[in-house]
Amino acid sequence: MGEPILYLTHRVPFPPDKGDRIRNWNILRFLAERFPVWLGCLSDEPLPAEHEQVLRKTTQQMGIVPIGRERWVRGLGHMLRGRSISEGMFWSPRLANLLAEWGKSVRFRTAIISASSLVPYLKHPILSHTTKIVDLVDVDSQKWFDYAAKARFPRSVVYRLEGQRVRKLEQGLPTWVDGVLLVSDAEAELYRSFASSGHVRVVTNGVDLEYFRPLEVDLEPVCTFVGALDYPPNVDAAEWFATEVWPAVRTTRPDLRFRLVGRNPSSRVLALKSIAGIEVVASVPDVRPWLARSTVVVVPLRIARGLQNKVLEALAMAKACVVSPKALAGVKARPGSELLAAETPEEWVAAILRLFHDSSLRRTLGEAGRQYVETHHSWAACLNPLAEWLATFPSSR
Repeated sequence: MGEPILYLTHRVPFPPDKGDRIRNWNILRFLAERFPVWLGCLSDEPLPAEHEQVLRKTTQQMGIVPIGRERWVRGLGHMLRGRSISEGMFWSPRLANLLAEWGKSVRFRTAIISASSLVPYLKHPILSHTTKIVDLVDVDSQKWFDYAAKARFPRSVVYRLEGQRVRKLEQGLPTWVDGVLLVSDAEAELYRSFASSGHVRVVTNGVDLEYFRPLEVDLEPVCTFVGALDYPPNVDAAEWFATEVWPAVRTTRPDLRFRLVGRNPSSRVLALKSIAGIEVVASVPDVRPWLARSTVVVVPLRIARGLQNKVLEALAMAKACVVSPKALAGVKARPGSELLAAETPEEWVAAILRLFHDSSLRRTLGEAGRQYVETHHSWAACLNPLAEWLATFPSSR
């Protein structure tokens, strides 16, 4: 195998059951097939023994560092010192010490980190002669600006300040790191609008085409939204759809149901059950049966960055989807061919009713959507450019 690679992730990258874990796990597996990988990650929850075993089998060496309530204190401390809260919340002296210990016996060819919040670790002395790559995935600063635009005072002020400080961090990366990865052309274009573009590469996300495959089941008169139901953009989407779109859908089709499926539903999401025809299904072990039984899958995000895995997964299962422009930004599927797009409440109502009335259109979109992800979003096709890029960097310097 090749020379050692250090991979640092801000959360344990297994199981691949949410956005960042899906990407990080697949990158980890991809790297481990080509290089001996030392994995360092932070954890804010207990890790089941079987999950730890999978990671140990995949890596040459692994260190999982618990991070608890002290992260909030560190986040506040960083904010008071003029740095981003995110850097403070994901800084762990224990992880830094682990890197120092590994550095006594290993000289890493490349160090890759999974988010801008981990950038301080790249300044560790043991990495002074190491190729450094930051997988931004999304332009996080823009996420905070988007949050600020939707939030009320005083949160809006905190979010805007965080956006400004993360933007400054992102802007400075090309001056000292060797590469910056982003998940879509749209995110890369945004990044290049304020930072040097010479070090930027797009490495998009794939989808597990065997796991998320079409299932032959009886359909229910349901449209479904899948996601972590305590994540602010998902909560915002659920509330907006439930109040601005769903009542009009039910006026025409009172037999239909809107189902929210995902982990840790917030009190705001649970409150939506009081609206006629809305169901909340919490923390299911497998979302595929719920997707398969759904006649229509909706992704009504108004705040979104990067590429939405939930869109790829629904397309892979050959589901008829209605997607907002924000959720579609990182996906090159064509509205009208592989899915439908909607923005205003009126457009959403019309698209949903059209799909429920037209089984032929649902089937056509589903087949085209599956073909789209098979062509553009297998993990091998998405990550091969990363291997080619890594090969252009010199061996340990």
